[in-house]
Amino acid sequence: MAATLTVLAFAPTVAHIGPEIGDLPRRETGGIGAALTLAMCLPLAVRTRMPAACLSIIGTAFAIGQVLGYPDTFGKVGILLALYAAGAHLTRFRRALAATLTAGYAVLAVVLHNLGSPQRFPDFLAFYFVLVVIWLAGTGMRRWRAEEAERRRLAAEVAAATERARIARDLHDVVTHHVTAMVVQADAAQFLLDSAPDRTGTGLRAISDTGRRALTELRTLLGILEATGESGTADRTPALGKVADLVEQARLAGQPVEWTEQGEQRPRSVDVELATYRVVQEALTNALKHATGNPTQVRIRHGKDHIEVEVITVGPTAGDTATPSGGRGLTGLRERVRMLGGDLVSGGLPDDDGFRVWAMIPGSPA
Repeated sequence: MAATLTVLAFAPTVAHIGPEIGDLPRRETGGIGAALTLAMCLPLAVRTRMPAACLSIIGTAFAIGQVLGYPDTFGKVGILLALYAAGAHLTRFRRALAATLTAGYAVLAVVLHNLGSPQRFPDFLAFYFVLVVIWLAGTGMRRWRAEEAERRRLAAEVAAATERARIARDLHDVVTHHVTAMVVQADAAQFLLDSAPDRTGTGLRAISDTGRRALTELRTLLGILEATGESGTADRTPALGKVADLVEQARLAGQPVEWTEQGEQRPRSVDVELATYRVVQEALTNALKHATGNPTQVRIRHGKDHIEVEVITVGPTAGDTATPSGGRGLTGLRERVRMLGGDLVSGGLPDDDGFRVWAMIPGSPA
């Protein structure tokens, strides 16, 4: 901007265009006039880093040019640009600078009047109001930038809190499901050790496989927490196709699970697939904890713009669960589903004959 204004200030076509207030008799430009023109243009190069110094130099050069009566020059536009920059970028001593500039302008108006300027008090006042409006325009831009920065900061904090809550829910789901399965499998292995030693190896292998799955998912979540600046969620989170792994894992833990799918499976967004996975995972976890050995049905219905999940465990619930319950699973899951615009309903069947978890998750094809 400083270079462009300098070129235009010496261009014959626009050299005579510029703000003027003194209207004193003109004199030849000469070396002093050229130096003043440069002083009104070149300081704009530092208008954002040193706005007060930039405005002081340009304002002084402008005042001297008015008093000495040098011809109009486009370089005088620099005073307007410097005022705007000061209003937009100056952070300290704003009121002191504004008061100094106002006093300086008043002195300039008195000097120009004593030198025979044809301008009158209303003219000087109108020019001053123009300068004030330009300063206030810069101030408005400064406030807008500050408010925008604050909005971005608050949005970043909300996003961080949301991500922390999501990771906490995932950790709860992973740990609860896999640890519950491992406890149930360990109990079954101990029973087999007493009654059928030849089948103990199958139960121990199931515990080993479950532990490996838990470690894999925990490493995935810890990898998301790393400040790498890269998003690997799409290829790290469990996909809908891995619901079969959950069913197989529950079966290995001794839970009789029947799994059916209806409709055409469509590609969905990662959030929708993950929510579907977590619904099945949490429902099977509850079945393992509260109704070990009871028949469980998992139904997934694929619609054009939604996925419906239903998990029903038939039979009375056990009084003592295999693992303690924190009571957060279904609540956190309901929040996750509602964030996607869906709904989750859970509760007991009539006559206390089981438990049902139902979820409808909207999701257009990805």
